[in-house]
Amino acid sequence: MWAGPCRPGRTGRASGCHPQRAPGRESPVESRGRTERGAAPLAPAAAMKAVVQRVTRASVTVGEEQISAIGRGICVLLGISLEDTQKELEHMVRKILNLRVFEDESGKHWSKSVMDKQYEVLCVSQFTLQCVLKGNKPDFHLAMPTEQAEGFYNNFLEQLRKNYRPELIKDGKFGAYMQVHIQNDGPVTIELESPAPGAAISDPKQLSKLEKQQQRKEKTRAKGPSESSKERNAPRKEDRSASSGAEGDVSSEREP
Repeated sequence: MWAGPCRPGRTGRASGCHPQRAPGRESPVESRGRTERGAAPLAPAAAMKAVVQRVTRASVTVGEEQISAIGRGICVLLGISLEDTQKELEHMVRKILNLRVFEDESGKHWSKSVMDKQYEVLCVSQFTLQCVLKGNKPDFHLAMPTEQAEGFYNNFLEQLRKNYRPELIKDGKFGAYMQVHIQNDGPVTIELESPAPGAAISDPKQLSKLEKQQQRKEKTRAKGPSESSKERNAPRKEDRSASSGAEGDVSSEREP
């Protein structure tokens, strides 16, 4: 499993990179990117991705040395995109730690998170999750470059430890060629992806929060502006009596 700078060569535009396809057929990237027939394909959206597996045990070996191991908990394979920021990082940390993939004391499924159960977390950086297929060949241009990704990944681990028990967060070796041994429990595998900028919100709780904010705004508009703002914005009224008196004086002067 590649996990850092040990990447296969990136695809180019040399002959043979794009195998011929039958007329009328599109690659998955092209068909996903088309909005209508004949329109140019859109570039795939970059987003942080994670594959979370519920495990009875998992470990990482580099060469002949086992460098990390956990018992019951979750194993997280993380793919960092070149457009990821601190916002996407914090979103993913919250999702991973609060993902309810365990049962409660009464045996009810999907009730408890790794934090609720006080289980362990094993994280492995895996840039291949940012793969885009060009024909049958993987391309990784959406992955964050290695020199930036290492610091970003270390920050991700730091945030996990900050929000959970540091001693229960384990990781592999960034940039190394690793053997990751996962004993999936179930099996249970959940794919997570950070929301792309401008993407529609699908989280019911977040939608409810936004709806309440909108309702408060509408109530505020219905009440109208405050008295003080009314006074500031109200046009100044002219003194009709003074105006009419002045007009009377002028007219009287014109009379013979």
